[in-house]
Amino acid sequence: MPFTALATATTPTAHIGLGLAAVGRPGYINLHRDQDFPEGRDVEDLRARTHELLDAAYAQGVRYVDAARSYGRAEEFLGEWLDARPSFTDLVVGSKWGYTYTADWSTEAEAHEVKDHSLATFERQRAETRELLGDRLDLYQIHSLTPDSPALADKELHERLAALAAEGVAVGFSTSGPNQADAIRAALALTVDGNPLFRTVQATYNALETSAEPALAEAHEAGLTVIVKEGMANGRLAGDEAPAVFREIAADAGVGGDAVALALVLHQPWAGVVLSGAATVTQLAGNLHAAVVDLDEEQRDRLEALVEEPESYWRHRAALPWH
Repeated sequence: MPFTALATATTPTAHIGLGLAAVGRPGYINLHRDQDFPEGRDVEDLRARTHELLDAAYAQGVRYVDAARSYGRAEEFLGEWLDARPSFTDLVVGSKWGYTYTADWSTEAEAHEVKDHSLATFERQRAETRELLGDRLDLYQIHSLTPDSPALADKELHERLAALAAEGVAVGFSTSGPNQADAIRAALALTVDGNPLFRTVQATYNALETSAEPALAEAHEAGLTVIVKEGMANGRLAGDEAPAVFREIAADAGVGGDAVALALVLHQPWAGVVLSGAATVTQLAGNLHAAVVDLDEEQRDRLEALVEEPESYWRHRAALPWH
């Protein structure tokens, strides 16, 4: 299991991972992302930025990196970086399949990615990922599983995923939308030859969206590693966008609101890895302060008052523009 080493990790930041969604392509939905690339966002700009972030993350104890086929050229950038650093054997590398990047390096595309959870897409994208990451891939996840996904009922796909696991690549899934808990529980029930199919689950959880918590606790109890994405709600819990209570708690702790947001997630006993989606080295450094923020019960209670209804949260997220 690729995350076994984290159970005994002595560096607090080992439980914070780096997600490459915001740097593998020129457009993304994080707030104020348009201000993060003053030098430009052509392929070479983002290649250099990705490598800079990976260097900084590894130097500061981050040991999980998360990519996807739909993150533009993220796998390419990551593969190049790994090839140049063969001694970094303690880094866990995860990617995802199920979405195809369709924006052709434009921020004005009508559709930036197209979802397809068919066996044919898995086979095609697995070959693409293998070409870019080789034998450095530790975890391959179904991207954004929902209760209506055909991947939940496709027995042939399940057998192929189990075969991939037998080859040494752990199999997991990510979820999205207001019904994350239903998707998680449906996935937990899948077996091949009597063995659970999945070893990890990646889900959205933050101070505004907590609906998946019971299902994530169940997944943790079942032995899956829980990876949390969007801990800062696509920027809504960072900087000037953060609610006043975040800014107050952050000021008292001498950190930014982003660190408070991620610290809240790290506090959950079922959270194995919490992703930073930093687009700059400065943002990454601020995110990593979460590892040393100790929120007391009164502070956590204040933050719990911010929870939104899942449908409202996901409508807001769906309306965010691609910057």
